[in-house]
Amino acid sequence: MADNLYARIVQAASDLDRNFILPPGRAPLSYGDAFAAAARFAHVLTRHGVGPGERVAVQVEKSPEGLFLYLACLRLGAIYLPLNSDYTAGELAYFASDAEPSVFVCSDRSREKIAGFFPDERILTLSDDGQSGTLMEEARAAPAEFSDAPMAMGDLAAILYTSGTTGRSKGAMLSHGNLFSNASSLKQAWRYSQSDVLLHALPIFHTHGLFVATNTTLLSSASMIFLPKFNLDAMFAGLPGATVMMGVPTFYTRLLSDARLNRDSTRSIRLFISGSAPLLAETHREWQQRTGHAILERYGMTETNMNTSNPYEAMRLPDSVGLPLPGVELRIAGEDGRPVAPGEIGMIEVRGPNVFSGYWRMPEKTASEFRPDGFFITGDLGTVNADGYVHIVGRGKDLIITGGFNVYPKEVENLIDALPGVEESAVVGLPHGDFGEGVTAFVVAKTGIKLTEDGIMAALSGQLAKFKLPKRVIILAQLPRNTMGKVQKNLMRDEYRGLYAPTS
Repeated sequence: MADNLYARIVQAASDLDRNFILPPGRAPLSYGDAFAAAARFAHVLTRHGVGPGERVAVQVEKSPEGLFLYLACLRLGAIYLPLNSDYTAGELAYFASDAEPSVFVCSDRSREKIAGFFPDERILTLSDDGQSGTLMEEARAAPAEFSDAPMAMGDLAAILYTSGTTGRSKGAMLSHGNLFSNASSLKQAWRYSQSDVLLHALPIFHTHGLFVATNTTLLSSASMIFLPKFNLDAMFAGLPGATVMMGVPTFYTRLLSDARLNRDSTRSIRLFISGSAPLLAETHREWQQRTGHAILERYGMTETNMNTSNPYEAMRLPDSVGLPLPGVELRIAGEDGRPVAPGEIGMIEVRGPNVFSGYWRMPEKTASEFRPDGFFITGDLGTVNADGYVHIVGRGKDLIITGGFNVYPKEVENLIDALPGVEESAVVGLPHGDFGEGVTAFVVAKTGIKLTEDGIMAALSGQLAKFKLPKRVIILAQLPRNTMGKVQKNLMRDEYRGLYAPTS
């Protein structure tokens, strides 16, 4: 009998009548409904020439059927290629040329632009609500049973492209074993069971909403309240029926801005989880004061799934992403790959069954990202305290070298974020004629508060060494973010790169 991610999902689903997805405005969908839909979709894909190892590109809005398409690919042995619903035609054309999918599934309104670079006869459509489109039309006449492909844990299950904020986007190859091992670790670490109901408002083209949220739910035979997107009214309507919520930091700050958030509105939740971007310590503290819950922050990335998590029962530290998950080895290393002294800043490197096999058709890039002993170089700078908790300082590429001195943006950001009236900040290095790079802070004020550059500079004076102090403070209405809430520092670098005129 084959042993792969889908086989383990079926094994975990002891009751096919149990609710899997609870979509607002629609009848509940059981595990049996999900498996039958996946079978029908698998038949459609097969009819269009998709076989084991073939890629299926998917750019659709979030719906239960969009999720069932992922399960169909697992059953078929195809490689699932989820794409951000905001990607442009030019970006999609690149992914199609690089991954060479056999079939492209898209929304009805996207078909015309995709047909500009992809054969029309190999395009299937799925409406935003999942109820119509050529995929659904063909699936309705297909059998509800399918002979699953005998894939193994080492076979590829998905390719997820990195955000590509610098240079060419890379396709991270994730196996059935990568996804299964990580979801199993999370199920154990977060005490997941079939009695859990997840409030799911994340997109399903990303590791967080697709693999962390969905795979963990599937392997627990749990249920999900499946919201199309984040909406405050829908979130408050869903909270009483949920036991777990996963979100990005923006979810938590927006909920905090609503007077409905209190201990009563969150009383049914046993666990709030945050990831995909750093959670401010102030957000952590304010959430605990308002609700009585300590948010559990974890750390992962496209290439590795989840690496660490704050503990379920022990102390959850603000500003920390917790401890390595079971089976994950983590070390803080210098440029030579050797571990640095305890408490020192270095590169976070990880090794374990969660770590991807490499980048699609990029063997040289893959080789450069792994140490000879198998540790993956994450690109994130961090430290580990005496109790083993991991603290992320920032991305390696975000390190600022000014006048020959190293400045870690997180240190400066933490001080700025603690100032009265500051909502959040981002610190970057911009080209500077004298210093090479000038430390530059971008700051967002809390609603109704007026901040000034001089006021922030005066507040920081004496708290940092002079070389760490920002040379300029720019007040913004908001920080630029991607769809998962990560601050896009590259956009600020590009827009303000001429801020410091060259000196003569």
